[in-house]
Amino acid sequence: MATKSSITDIDAQIEKLRERRRSMIAKSAERFARAATKSGLAEMEITDEEIDRLVEEIAARFRKGEKKGTDGASGSPRRPAAGGTGAPAEVSRDS
Repeated sequence: MATKSSITDIDAQIEKLRERRRSMIAKSAERFARAATKSGLAEMEITDEEIDRLVEEIAARFRKGEKKGTDGASGSPRRPAAGGTGAPAEVSRDS
């Protein structure tokens, strides 16, 4: 009988983790939607492929920063970009 309760416990944990995952995805989507709206990117006629490429470029830029500075310096470049200052400039050059 102990096996059934541990399976039940595991099932409950799995469901909690699934809900937490859904919540994290929703919060992330809201965060990116806010940034896109704030920067004007959401109103531009840009294909999904172009958006994917731009986001990949931004991610690559921040991954390089993480590799260079593991002493805490990698956190500071993230703040200015989160404000949307870098993305509109790249979009306007492509347009």
